[in-house]
Amino acid sequence: MLDAYVKRILQARVYAVANETPLDRATRLSQRFRNDIYLKREDLQPVFSFKLRGAYNKIALLSEEARANGVIAASAGNHAQGVALAATRLGIRSLIVMPKTTPSIKVGAVKAWGGQVVLHGDSYDEAYEHALALVKQRGATFVHPFDDPDVIAGQGTVAMELVRQQSRPIDYLFVPVGGGGLIGGVAAYMKYVSPETRVIGVEPDDAPSMHAALERNRRVTLKSVGIFADGVAVKQVGKQTFKLAKRYVDDVILNSVDEICAAVKDVFDEVRTIPEPAGALAVAGMKKYLSEHAIQDAHCVAVISGANINFDRLRHVAERAELGERREALFAVRIPEKPGSFLSFSRVLGHRSMTEFNYRYADAEEAHVFCGVGLSDGDAEREKLIDRLESKGYAVTDMTDNEMAKLHVRYMVGGRAPDVANEYVYRFQFPELPGALQRFLSHIGKRWNISLFHYRNHGAAYGRVLVGVQLGVGEKSEFQRSMLDLDYPFVEESDNPAYRIFAPAGKPRR
Repeated sequence: MLDAYVKRILQARVYAVANETPLDRATRLSQRFRNDIYLKREDLQPVFSFKLRGAYNKIALLSEEARANGVIAASAGNHAQGVALAATRLGIRSLIVMPKTTPSIKVGAVKAWGGQVVLHGDSYDEAYEHALALVKQRGATFVHPFDDPDVIAGQGTVAMELVRQQSRPIDYLFVPVGGGGLIGGVAAYMKYVSPETRVIGVEPDDAPSMHAALERNRRVTLKSVGIFADGVAVKQVGKQTFKLAKRYVDDVILNSVDEICAAVKDVFDEVRTIPEPAGALAVAGMKKYLSEHAIQDAHCVAVISGANINFDRLRHVAERAELGERREALFAVRIPEKPGSFLSFSRVLGHRSMTEFNYRYADAEEAHVFCGVGLSDGDAEREKLIDRLESKGYAVTDMTDNEMAKLHVRYMVGGRAPDVANEYVYRFQFPELPGALQRFLSHIGKRWNISLFHYRNHGAAYGRVLVGVQLGVGEKSEFQRSMLDLDYPFVEESDNPAYRIFAPAGKPRR
């Protein structure tokens, strides 16, 4: 199996369209983590992603008869652009099925590379099924985004370049994982040429398809995946890629959204390029892995896999990067409701920078403050600051890792509702589609009253919504069943301290 894949990689036809991308030393990260760290710059490909390699290799190897029938793919982003460009260069018709939720900038990019676009469904899975139906109708060739030996071999040329570009063996190689095409090809080549290199896969903790598969020793289908790092938001890895990962991948590490945002900033600081979240994933995993294993003086490479980021998503990245780097702490603090209390509180904080400060009158005795504080020494400093505040008599609730606080409450501090009884709070993901709100409200109907509503979107294919609803005795289960039928992901937050402190209803739930 290994020999066969290495032969495919060595014979892969990618350089008619793909660049041999540079390997840049990450000076800041190297100094900070006391390792020799390099970034493999796949963001510098013509379509700003490594996906071009596998797509071109697959299409270039087609027979004349297959070429005449054209190619079809399903993708919401980088694979779509790779297939469109590869097919155009080879004079072949390409049709790309993309979900209706795909941002217009990505649809436009595919068309610019010569691909025909069909918008179908609200998710990748629906687009994928429609693409397969079109393949049967037209007799075209389906170009899979990852689970195809020729695609895997094309992606494996990344490792072939790495070996050629390095003067010393690589100790640790960090690779982002979606369906597994990139890490499958890279790991196969590296283990053949440099078996001592540890190949580490990196996934978001809300889309751990390869991690779960390796843990259970079989492919699994995740019920849902987070799509912040949409380039790796895959519910199930491929059959071929799972076989390769089982044999040749040494470990898979998971990262949070905040850690990924911090890695986006790290890459920008190093090379003044803004990668997409999936593109920065390997850097996030590398930082976590080196820290957790106390590794020093090692030769490390992280693959920057792409830079097709939506501009409006940068706001979210900027907001969360400091939290991901543990350079900001979020606190809810009770202070006395009297003149001079703000001044006394600020003196306890010292000369630290305030990143956020929200105040809400609670009653005649105390006030609630939601504040962000800049940190220079991460969690250790945060814990010391909490101890200091508590020693001065302040009641502190740490909100640094509270998702509801970070997404919603920090923007809506200031709302007690004294006349609202039996309020339950839920956090939803709404698809960014016309009619999504109306569909939700139709499920609510006239039976339940909405008492709180807060919406946030950061350029993703879904919006983040916080909803308060009044439910009578015995109605909670019925409400939740109705929401399951709606099929919008949700989680109850009624007991979240961020809600209880800053926006509670005045009358208790029954």
